[in-house]
Amino acid sequence: MKKLLGLLGIALLMFVMVACDDDNDTGNGDNGNDNADNGTSEETDGDIVIGVSLSTLTNPFFLDVEEGIRAAAGENNVEVHVVGADDDAAVQSAGIDDLLQLDLDLIIINPVDAEAIVTTIEYINDTHDIPVITLDRSSDGGVMVSHVASNNVAGGVQAAEFIVANVGEGALVVELEGQPGASAARERGEGFNSVADDSLDVVARQTANWNRAEGLSVLESILQAHPEIDAVFAHNDEMAMGAIEALRAVGMLDDVLVVGFDGIDDALDAIAAGEMAATVAQQPVLMGRMALEAGVDYLAGNQVESSIDTPLQLIVD
Repeated sequence: MKKLLGLLGIALLMFVMVACDDDNDTGNGDNGNDNADNGTSEETDGDIVIGVSLSTLTNPFFLDVEEGIRAAAGENNVEVHVVGADDDAAVQSAGIDDLLQLDLDLIIINPVDAEAIVTTIEYINDTHDIPVITLDRSSDGGVMVSHVASNNVAGGVQAAEFIVANVGEGALVVELEGQPGASAARERGEGFNSVADDSLDVVARQTANWNRAEGLSVLESILQAHPEIDAVFAHNDEMAMGAIEALRAVGMLDDVLVVGFDGIDDALDAIAAGEMAATVAQQPVLMGRMALEAGVDYLAGNQVESSIDTPLQLIVD
């Protein structure tokens, strides 16, 4: 009898311990660890759910944007789902279709192509009661709550004025352009050429699609036709880093001024090493944060500006 009572006591003790352990698991959840595309742990009913479509998740700039979005989401109890588009407008459209299968309260879009995204945004406007915010790059159409971005035109002006001040008027310059159709590429080029058309000799303009490897190969090709240049302006730092490698390969790195745009870590390191002259630095983490917070403010019924500028800074050695 005593043996039977002892066994019953042990069984009761184990049951209590398991129950307590289950209670602890429920309270701790997954300790806030992110899953593949969710910025926070599982949320309770009634929490804000925001979808985010970024043009790419391989460029360091947009990884920083994502970091800012996720940080702000965590602070505002927002469930966020992020998808990348591999710099492909068709992939972006498919990814947004996937996001729309979720119960979204708002969507943030960083368009691959300002024209191609119009159909998708108009579809969201017409068939879903979901407000849209564009980030870094704008759309040529559709209804948006707000556009959160740096002033790309002003940044292009800063880059051109820096080149004029450091190389002189009439300098021979190559412009490595961003992806055709991207609003940031158009705007940075517009600002740059508003100065360059009168003060510089732009011997070649060619897209390198925001890509480091293409920045290298495109400039290599241009240098065969224009072996004497004074400066390179790249619409982003990834292309600028490729240009540096092309110049290094032909022994021209010390003779050519390279200016980029974005302020990624590799560019800042290159500036510190004396391999790159300057970058027009955006603040991508802040940009992502501001876009997410603008969405939260709008959903709370607060007034949100239709255009929200994030600050720029010209960084030199």
